[in-house]
Amino acid sequence: SPVLLGVALAIKLTSRGPVFFRQERTGWTGESFRIWKFRSMHVHQPDNGVVKQAQKNDPRLTKIGAFIRRTSLDELPQLFNVLTGEMSLVGPRPHALQHDTLYSQDIVDYFARHNIKPGMTGLAQVRGFRGETKDIEQMIQRVDSDIEYINNWSLWLDFVILVRTLNAFTGKQAY
Repeated sequence: SPVLLGVALAIKLTSRGPVFFRQERTGWTGESFRIWKFRSMHVHQPDNGVVKQAQKNDPRLTKIGAFIRRTSLDELPQLFNVLTGEMSLVGPRPHALQHDTLYSQDIVDYFARHNIKPGMTGLAQVRGFRGETKDIEQMIQRVDSDIEYINNWSLWLDFVILVRTLNAFTGKQAY
């Protein structure tokens, strides 16, 4: 697609490093998979092996990276994950393996999120829970939205979430 090609070219021309970022995430039934994203940050190593969540105005963001995150264009390569069956368009957002371990210790029913395929967008995201989670209460609300989605799944709900996602590409929670 011209959009994918344009974003890839912009990343390559404006910063060193690969066009894509891949990271292990937890998926359906707790199996791990590698998620595809456009690289939005300068190439770096995790601090002491710890994966730090991206934040609004994160200094690690490239100039193009800030734009593609704000507009969610960095997520488009996940269509490859959807095509390979690792993800769905709609479902709970997959977390990094380390974050999954951490959250599961503090949140009851956290692993219920893995009863369906993870999605590119979900009920939690259209409710404003995108990107960084500031505290455990916010993560609990996010997980509650994921479980509500699972318990009330329908094609109509997926349609509503997709439409709301398209309308919210540049919302307040974008970074």
